[in-house]
Order: sequence, then C-alpha cells, then structure tokens
Amino acid sequence: MDKICTPPSTSDLIKKYNLNAKKSLGQNFILDQNYTDKIVKSAGDITNKIILEIGPGPASLTKSILKEDIAQLICIEKDERCLNILQEIKQYYPEKLDYLNEDALTINELAIFNNQKFTIIANLPYNIATLLIFKWLKIADKISSMTLMVQKEVAQRITAKFGQKHYSRMSIMINYLCDSKINFIVNNSIFTPKPKVTSAIINLTPKISKINLEEFKKLEKIVAIAFNTKRKTIKNSLKNIDNICNILDDLKIAHDLRAQDLTIEQYLKLANRIR
Repeated sequence: MDKICTPPSTSDLIKKYNLNAKKSLGQNFILDQNYTDKIVKSAGDITNKIILEIGPGPASLTKSILKEDIAQLICIEKDERCLNILQEIKQYYPEKLDYLNEDALTINELAIFNNQKFTIIANLPYNIATLLIFKWLKIADKISSMTLMVQKEVAQRITAKFGQKHYSRMSIMINYLCDSKINFIVNNSIFTPKPKVTSAIINLTPKISKINLEEFKKLEKIVAIAFNTKRKTIKNSLKNIDNICNILDDLKIAHDLRAQDLTIEQYLKLANRIR
C-alpha cells in the first residue's frame, strides 16, 4: 500500500535541492498546490487511470495528480536536477509513481505503457508543446484525454473552429481527431519566474477508436501546403498536384477559396482523392 503522509511543499523542495527554472528547458514553476489541484480537477474523473506527465520539475502538479485515486503516474523528466525531487516524492507514493530521465520528444509512449490507454496531464514546456501534441496525435487512439498547459495563443489556434479568427493548420489536424476546448486561462502570477506570455489549460479528447495513419499523413501534407501559402487561392496553393482543378470541381470546392475557407471535411476529401 502507498504511504499515507504528506510530502514537502514545492517551495521547500526547490530550496532543498537549490532548483532554479531554466529558460533553455522552457521551465516556469507553479508553487501553489491549490492551482495545480485545479488543473487536475479540470481533467475530469481520472480514477484508476494511467497518467503521463511531461516535465514535472519541482513536482507541484505531480503531487496534485498523486492525491487522486489513480492507477499509476509516469513522469518524463529531461532535467537531471529534478530527479532527486521525484525520488523523494516516490517515497510517499511508491506504488503509484515512476519516472524516467528521458526526452519527451523521443520516448516511445506505447512501449512505456505496454499499449494500454493512458491519460496525459502536463504543464508543457512552451518550446516543444506543439511538437509533442502532433506526436501524440499519431497515437491518439491510445490516449483517453490530454489536459495540457500551453501558451494562450497556441490554445486559441488548437481549439478554433471553422470560420473563427484563429482557425489554422493546427485547428484542423487536432480537431480532425479530437474534441478540444479551453478549460481556463492561467494567471501569470502563479509562476516562478513569471513568464511574459499568458497560458491556458486545454483539454483534448480523442474521438476515434483507431487512427488511420495513412489518412493522417495525407491530410497533414495537404493542410501544410495550403496554409504555407494561405494568401493564395486553394487552386494555386495545390497547383503542383495533378488534375487539381478537376478534383476541386468533383468535390464542389470553389477554386478561389483560401486555406482558411475550407472545412476539415473538405480537406479530408481532398486528402483522400490526391495520390
């Protein structure tokens, strides 16, 4: 059985191990346990869930996750300075907590979780947040949900729907596979050091039972081409594709539309027609 006692405060752990946030790792620490509790609550019911956390740092969010009745938490921490903190926290939750000193961009999540479904709760490093999300989209059928802290502007692009101001390549790729929403905007004052950008907590819930990787890659390529030249009409953006005019006509997509004028469904039809 896990030990029933309270680990040290985040402030005490930071002082004990002389930990300071590294800009190069995109670190901003949250000291307020009540706030990290709020983040975990916004993830919904995580009872008996297997959880992945990226970049736990001084483990404030980690402790909030561990307070819940979860099955297991695995933390991925690249910064070796934080490992002593995780080891100390593990003494309080020996059966629940494991951690790996790895780079989140290169880990094999399916191997780590033995192909079991898992849930992600993480305060993502700003400098790799988008890369991680796109990595996880390719295994979205193995993820129950993702509750993530990202920059507010990124959150707006992720959750934007067709016709909205922030509708983008990211909106299309993520909402093709997931239901997305902004849970709440984060007050900068909770961070140490205080970042210059505003953050938001988002929730992504995969809505597919099995991912079609071939379709995903086709869609990713088409959407990337379109939005890389988004001031051009869709006919001109995709002009290097054989028979593009005929394909657009067959799909009843007007030639003079631009990247942001096409729905996810229209992009999917394009992706599945183009070889």
